[in-house]
Amino acid sequence: MSYNTGKKESSPVSPLKKRRASWSELWVNHHHLLSSSPLDLAAKFQSLTPPISKSKTLLPDFTLLLPDLILIRVIQKIPNSQRKNLSLVCKRWFRLHGRLVRSFKVSDWEFLSSGRLISRFPNLETVDLVSGCLISPPNLGILVNHRIVSFTVGVGSYQSWSFFEENLLSVELVERGLKALAGGCSNLRKLVVTNTSELGLLNVAEECSRLQELELHKCSDSVLLGIGAFENLQILRLVGNVDGLYNSLVSDIGLMILAQGCKRLVKLELVGCEGGFDGIKEIGECCQMLEELTVCDNKMESGWLGGLRYCENLKTLKLVSCKKIDNDPDESLSCCCPALERLQLEKCQLRDKNTVKALFKMCEAAREIVFQDCWGLDNDIFSLAMAFGRVKLLYLEGCSLLTTSGLESVILHWHELEHLKVVSCKNIKDSEVSPSLSALFSALVELQWRPDTRSHLSSSLTGTGIGEKGGKFFKKT
Repeated sequence: MSYNTGKKESSPVSPLKKRRASWSELWVNHHHLLSSSPLDLAAKFQSLTPPISKSKTLLPDFTLLLPDLILIRVIQKIPNSQRKNLSLVCKRWFRLHGRLVRSFKVSDWEFLSSGRLISRFPNLETVDLVSGCLISPPNLGILVNHRIVSFTVGVGSYQSWSFFEENLLSVELVERGLKALAGGCSNLRKLVVTNTSELGLLNVAEECSRLQELELHKCSDSVLLGIGAFENLQILRLVGNVDGLYNSLVSDIGLMILAQGCKRLVKLELVGCEGGFDGIKEIGECCQMLEELTVCDNKMESGWLGGLRYCENLKTLKLVSCKKIDNDPDESLSCCCPALERLQLEKCQLRDKNTVKALFKMCEAAREIVFQDCWGLDNDIFSLAMAFGRVKLLYLEGCSLLTTSGLESVILHWHELEHLKVVSCKNIKDSEVSPSLSALFSALVELQWRPDTRSHLSSSLTGTGIGEKGGKFFKKT
């Protein structure tokens, strides 16, 4: 017999009816979670997770527990190529992604002038404005690549090379854009810009005291009047007159202004500049920290090589795409660059024996010599390289006129040679390697020998010890 007392029997409480942890409690305790190890953190997340009904599929966003600083550190671990996708997750991730971007190439000037660039990417350190300074037509379709700059033009609108200069933004618009950029990016370290003015540079220098690298396209002497305001500038690239794109003049006056204003300069590149002996001399005397000088598309006046003797701390001299090196070099030069370590010539005309002789004499202290795709470098011209007495590295690429005997006649006189690289020099043959040359190969620290596609010497040397100090001799068979 059973009796009903009117009281309901107690039943076990269902797990689904337990009180769920509130998000406020989780948020208050997030600092305890962050101080735990990764394994402990995972366990605590699992224990604090509110039970989810089988009928619900929406998971809670645990990233809300992480402050911005921690989440940024997590995003930094993701490859750069995938970070852009993260910005599509939500507004917060979009904003955090913008804070991580350090480099940006502006193609739409309105994006800069409207302030959206700065608000989207507040921590930029490198900004390239060259493409944005060009007015792009609406019917885009043709990409024009120049080794100095690339730009897009409309179908049917590209009639001549003057298109670039005719469609540049005005100097006033560029000035206003630079002022807006400088006002929002005080941490700027590198700037690339074209068609600016002295005032535009002053606006940047006033706000961006940390700027260390500057690249000026369509530069002129008057623009360089504002260069001295950059107190920490170390790397400078000046693009003056570029055949087929635009005309602008950097003369000795501009180089002297540069020398007086940039005392801490370490690297300098002159593209299409028309200075001379006086300008180079002034740079050598004033820029005592200058270690690397590059001259591209040389339009220098006759005798400019003589000014290099005043660059007492210059370690690297690089000449690129120079149809001429010096029209009338001073053959009576008695001094050289005492600290020079590397001479690099790329796509240069080396047919004038007097000019090459003067250049080699000026650089006779160099320990590393590089020739890449230089026209006119035959046995006669290369024989002048015996002026280099302490060469440790020789790199030859694309020197089709040089023969095996011409190479041997020079490098056998270099008793300190340790590294030899010969690539794509079709007149240097395996079959012409003499016993003396093979003996030299065996004493080298590094040997890269690929003069042509038929060369089998490189593969046959594998495991023989040739190219290693004290290795075996390779003898002609």
